[in-house]
Amino acid sequence: MENNEINQNIIPSDGELSKEIVAVVDATEQLQEDKTIIKDEDVWTYKIPGLSAPHIGKQIKYKFLKEVIIVLVVVVSIALAIYFSVAAVQKDTFEFKGLENGVELKKFNNTGYITELTIDYQTEIKYISGNSDPNTNFSFEKDESTPIVEIGEYAFNCDEKLKLITVGASVEKIDGKSFYSCYALERIEVDENNQYYTDIDGVLYNKNKTEIICYPIKHNDYVQRVMGYSDDANRETEGYIKDVLTYIIPSTVTKIGQLCFNYTDLVNIYLPEGVKRIESMSFFRAGALKNIYSYKDDIVYNSIPDGVEYIGSDAFSYCQSLSYMYIPFSVQNIGHHAFWDTVYKENGELKGISCINVARDKKDFKKSVDCGDQWRPKYDYLLFKKNAEVNYGATRQ
Repeated sequence: MENNEINQNIIPSDGELSKEIVAVVDATEQLQEDKTIIKDEDVWTYKIPGLSAPHIGKQIKYKFLKEVIIVLVVVVSIALAIYFSVAAVQKDTFEFKGLENGVELKKFNNTGYITELTIDYQTEIKYISGNSDPNTNFSFEKDESTPIVEIGEYAFNCDEKLKLITVGASVEKIDGKSFYSCYALERIEVDENNQYYTDIDGVLYNKNKTEIICYPIKHNDYVQRVMGYSDDANRETEGYIKDVLTYIIPSTVTKIGQLCFNYTDLVNIYLPEGVKRIESMSFFRAGALKNIYSYKDDIVYNSIPDGVEYIGSDAFSYCQSLSYMYIPFSVQNIGHHAFWDTVYKENGELKGISCINVARDKKDFKKSVDCGDQWRPKYDYLLFKKNAEVNYGATRQ
């Protein structure tokens, strides 16, 4: 009897048990709906000064929005870093290097509105306050006690605004790569008192005219105006090609300078027989060039002159309009990739320089001529790249 009373006090009745179970279920469901019911002190037993309690069992409000904000902040920060890095690099329009007798022009960063420039003295750009016109709101301030004596490699690299560059009397050295990819350049004129360089109607030469240094990429536009052709002139007519797109190099020249004719639109070029060296990238990407002629007095013949000894690397790379090339006996060196990508397939037919004609026989050529890697053009052949043929022991056309 006593045991029964004890058991009845400990074990609830069926109705009371059901109420207990329902209460537990309700509490569990409420906990799942609102996870913030767990207090920090219940889960954060070992607190560290300065650190917040972990979000155990807590819902993070606006989680997706916060992630988006974080991503945007990172992107904006990177963009600003890039912007200010570029701005810092291009902060100075002129960059100079000090030398014993003057300075070297290392880099010219166009403001975007400079079309004519004289290279004579160390120069700074000064902006005119209150003038919002970017074409006129600046002036050049020159230090006439500090002459420019050298123009460094790639000094005007990829400039798209300059049309006229005047080389001052003080300049003693111009790197062959100085005017690479000056896409708007029409003329390079030289002060008549310069002892090292000169120009012929806007084309740059050394003083004694034994080296042609730079035929400006857009020199044709200048010639077109001088010859009286309109902007919409038919550029495929015989007269236009003869007057504007043909250039005869003076008979005094013995060297075609590095990058001299890069990206030009010339169709015909005449080289004097006295040329000994065609430097690296001399005709790089002169994509319109169809004919190279050589001349001596009144005699004109096809391809590079007899007497050429050196053909530099990439000398004729990407000149796909060329269709004939003859290598005379005189050639001793051909640089790597000298005729790279001058042959291609069109409708299954080879175009460009599909065959290189060589004066020497095969054995003599391999023994006597130092050739760089992949000097011959290649074209797609099935799944492979095939070298263009070489016609050894050939006679000139």
